[in-house]
Amino acid sequence: MDILNTIGLGVIEGITEFLPISSTGHLIIAEHWMGQRSEVFNVVIQAGAILAVTLVYWRRILELLTNWSDRENRDYLFKLILAFVITGVLGLIAKKMGFQLPSNITPIAWALIIGGFWMLAAEHFAAKLPQSDKVTWRVAIVVGIAQIVAGIFPGTSRSASTIFAAMLAGTSNRAAATEFAFLVGIPTMYAASGYELLHKVKHGAVVTNWNELILATVVSTITAFIAVKWLLGYIRSHRYTFFAYYRIVFGLFLLALPALHLI
Repeated sequence: MDILNTIGLGVIEGITEFLPISSTGHLIIAEHWMGQRSEVFNVVIQAGAILAVTLVYWRRILELLTNWSDRENRDYLFKLILAFVITGVLGLIAKKMGFQLPSNITPIAWALIIGGFWMLAAEHFAAKLPQSDKVTWRVAIVVGIAQIVAGIFPGTSRSASTIFAAMLAGTSNRAAATEFAFLVGIPTMYAASGYELLHKVKHGAVVTNWNELILATVVSTITAFIAVKWLLGYIRSHRYTFFAYYRIVFGLFLLALPALHLI
């Protein structure tokens, strides 16, 4: 049963990390039934999901890092760096201010619900904008801010906040907005995961079951790779509306759990 629960948590993390439905909300409720894991466990399996997205975009990443003679390519890379720096600076400020993520379900549930309605509204207004796949400096700034908003309000979903921020800020093409959001998320989440892991280890956190951790990380990587590849194909001909409705229903479900005595 422990092995099945570990695999289940890896699957949930892999599927939900980059889909716009909030991995935080899903993991909190999953760990209630599948067993509470350490914060180190959660940080490491998240890194597995980030690795998957890195593998999905490895050609694009290599091009960005090596093709400096292309002005458009160089410009895109600088915009990614700007978004990353904005998130990093604001994230450090939040840490210095003593910000702590909530551990109860209620604020996460409300973030899911509000975020779902916001996604529906964003899709509606983005559809009225001229179609553009260009990432401007304004988009880079807005996406950088959106990442830290998602970090401060778990349940918001980093991917949802950044994708729709990019769409409303000018990159109205869904695929282009998603690519920029995912690419800027790679260094951001590596940095955040590395920071959290070092912080936990520095304060005495240890891994008590390496086999469990490795298994969950491998599962997370595989499922995240499949989920992201599927999403990139899905959004070519579909809106994000399905995910918005899912968030609303899931958020209402989480709010009902205490009343139903299921948590």
